Amino acid sequence: MILKGSQRSGGKQLGLHLLREDQNEHVEVHEVSGFVSETVLGAMKEAQALSKGTRCQQYLFSVSLNPPASESAGVEVFERALRLIEEKMGLIDQPRVIVFHEKEGRRHCHAVWSRIDAQTMSAKPLPFFKSKLRDVAKQLFIENGWELPKGFESREQRDPRNFTLEEWQQANRAGLDAKQLKGLAQEAWAMSDNSAAFTRALEERGLFLARGDRRSHVAVTLNGDVFALSRLTGVRMKEVAARLGDPASLPSISERLSALGGDMAARMKSHIAEAKRIASSAMKPLHERKQALQTQHKVERQRLQAGQAKRLKSEQADRASKIRHGIKGAWDVLTGRYWKQRRENERDALLAVQRDRNQRDELLRQQMAERRALQVEIAAKRTQHATQVLKLYRHAVEFREMARAGQSRDYGRGLELGR
Repeated sequence: MILKGSQRSGGKQLGLHLLREDQNEHVEVHEVSGFVSETVLGAMKEAQALSKGTRCQQYLFSVSLNPPASESAGVEVFERALRLIEEKMGLIDQPRVIVFHEKEGRRHCHAVWSRIDAQTMSAKPLPFFKSKLRDVAKQLFIENGWELPKGFESREQRDPRNFTLEEWQQANRAGLDAKQLKGLAQEAWAMSDNSAAFTRALEERGLFLARGDRRSHVAVTLNGDVFALSRLTGVRMKEVAARLGDPASLPSISERLSALGGDMAARMKSHIAEAKRIASSAMKPLHERKQALQTQHKVERQRLQAGQAKRLKSEQADRASKIRHGIKGAWDVLTGRYWKQRRENERDALLAVQRDRNQRDELLRQQMAERRALQVEIAAKRTQHATQVLKLYRHAVEFREMARAGQSRDYGRGLELGR
């Protein structure tokens, strides 16, 4: 299970993020404990108010828990992970909020603890929390029989094309696949040993070197999207500067885009726009199926929850009827019958809770299997169209080079979308 944690403030913003249904297909508030309030936003306000009595600025500790994409982890697996985290971090009995999110056939958990100890009015220290979370994560992979990611075995084996959410969103807005984009930039970097060779290799892949607003090296696309070069290549800024030289010698982003705009014909832009329009149209039926599946799953969960609540009420009444009152009840206490029946009722109640949880876990497993199957189709379609857009960017570079040679008119007529 991948664990990512951070110390932070901004309780209200975090609470709103945890409850966002527009970015998640299902949101389930699993627990709000240790707070007077029973709501997520109320708990976040309490944590912030309590922190005012201390000097602590980052009064929250937030952790996201993500099982492997191919695994369906039950609630007990997440609860085990939370116990291990609390033990490792010294957060046992601290107020916490637990929220489950589901998206694209995957279920993950967000846990937020208040760091403020109400008894001492001081913040719980969290030294080396990243390495501690990594240890817990590795333990969870082993306990559950999941295949360890290579990054756990050796830092050198981590996928260099891993990207942050911000990078993925930026590439997604540009109509590109973030992993493909990083792969292209890293390929160009690996095959070049100087600035001229890297610039040439980058341009062959539809990316162009420029000087960023903060005097750093950036890559721009013909569509005007800008990406930090150190992030794309996975190389430190110092190493980038050592190989490519001072970015001051490069054209600015606006100068680069102006030059590229002169080279790129309007028809090329229209081809790229058309490819994106086709991609959007092709994705529409899949998104409609996703929406229908989301609604269906929500109805099934509500039906199960209502059925379990009705059965629980009936079972509670049945257990209560086995406890006699009055003179008979007093006699049962004296003879021990009352205590025997009480233990039996408690055992039955515990078994009923476990049964209901198992039923819900089984329903979630079935639903996520359906959702993952659909996600495979969605991912394949996204990859297909992202590849087409990347090819069009490469064609745009070829178009510019042929235009310089006086062949742009013939080449433009022969260009086919996505080839």
